[in-house]
Amino acid sequence: MLRIGPSGNSLSFYESGHKHTYEAAAWLASIGLNAYEYSFGRGVHITDETAEKIRSEMKKYDVELSVHAPYYTNFANPDPEMIKKSIGYIVSSLIAMRKMGGNRTVFHPATTGKMIRSEAVALAKDNIALLMDDLNKEIPFDDYILCPETMGKLGQIGTVEEVVDFCKLDPHLYPCFDFGHINSYTRGGIKTKDDYRRIIDYTFNELGELKAKNIHIHFSKIQYGPSGEIRHLTFADTQYGPLYEPLAEIIDEYRMTPFIICESREVMAEDALIMKNCHKNV
Repeated sequence: MLRIGPSGNSLSFYESGHKHTYEAAAWLASIGLNAYEYSFGRGVHITDETAEKIRSEMKKYDVELSVHAPYYTNFANPDPEMIKKSIGYIVSSLIAMRKMGGNRTVFHPATTGKMIRSEAVALAKDNIALLMDDLNKEIPFDDYILCPETMGKLGQIGTVEEVVDFCKLDPHLYPCFDFGHINSYTRGGIKTKDDYRRIIDYTFNELGELKAKNIHIHFSKIQYGPSGEIRHLTFADTQYGPLYEPLAEIIDEYRMTPFIICESREVMAEDALIMKNCHKNV
């Protein structure tokens, strides 16, 4: 089953009189969407009462929830104390995610900083392995999915190949392919159906059918420059890509069941509906 929905709330959600995220489940179900991503981008701050309201409403309306861990995780930081902080952000996100009824958490892998990229990637991989060791000891549940995300700026770690390699470290690790990021990092490298096919085929070959069919997807058009990502756009933009239709064709052709989140600026629910309508059997 395909899960498609927005990251956060569209402007129209608030304009229609809604104020609280727990109201999003009924609103999304009413327009035909069944997924929602909650961002802890600036820190994990949510009360148990609010988490329970969100969990109850999402379950009632069959809207599946994922969360995004704080943006400042960096597993290539050379300071061990900072690695402990990044691990703490993931632990807190997973615990909050479970209280909210979700089972997927997305995180940013790392930045290169002043290191040579190969050294930074190797350090990030070692520390993500350390993260998974800690999670296996600290998290009191085992049915979670943790998704390292492909990144859009040249100074960030998170190419398709890097993310796929990280996901070989543990059964809980599944890729989050942000195709707007991938397109920004490659400065317009996703143009055709075959461009998507190469990424998906690579994932099947490297990670196997279970993980490849159930990847996490972020999608939006993104403005980019010489250093990669600049800002998120909407599907109305005609200058920057990528286009969603060819990816939808690949997902349908391969009978994939990914969790798909739209990150368009201010109209993420509306653009998520456009994405849904690109699929044949949803």
